[in-house]
Amino acid sequence: MVLLATPHLRFHRSFLAAADEFDAAGESAHDGIVNWPAEGDFPGVVFTREALEDPAEFERLVANRVGDEDEASLRPPGWTTATYWWMEDPERPDEYVGSISLRHHIDHPLLSTVGGHVGYGVRPTARRRGFASDALRQVVPLAAARGIDRLLVTCDLDNVASARTIEACGGVFEGEMSGKRRYWIDTGA
Repeated sequence: MVLLATPHLRFHRSFLAAADEFDAAGESAHDGIVNWPAEGDFPGVVFTREALEDPAEFERLVANRVGDEDEASLRPPGWTTATYWWMEDPERPDEYVGSISLRHHIDHPLLSTVGGHVGYGVRPTARRRGFASDALRQVVPLAAARGIDRLLVTCDLDNVASARTIEACGGVFEGEMSGKRRYWIDTGA
């Protein structure tokens, strides 16, 4: 079973190692380093792999992920609040193996079509061990507790492993849209 942890400074080294793995696999979009460019009155939030070597900059990233749950937190126009958890290998404490996020609302057109409520990624060396399925199973009741009765979860058309993960967690296939497979999971809320 994977542990879902609030983002924390104790993951500093393993987070950076995971970011390097994602980059080496050509999957830097899943490395957990989310950047929002400046837009309108929004000044932008940018992190770089190199800058995150500095513990103070990593602390800023952690604060950003934890703070994203707050309605008053800084985010681009139209983006929603979200809760982030970092996946931790229970056999290796403080080992970052991936992340999963729950978007609290999907009323933004991008989220309601291709983004969905849940986003997750598991570092390449930790895959095929059930971490993504276990994390998604744990997030379903957390979504229910927030009053979300159905979760939209999407994956790329060619991502067979992610489709299996979603289906194993009760995902019912709705169809394809904009290069994504769309699934709905009833939360029991």
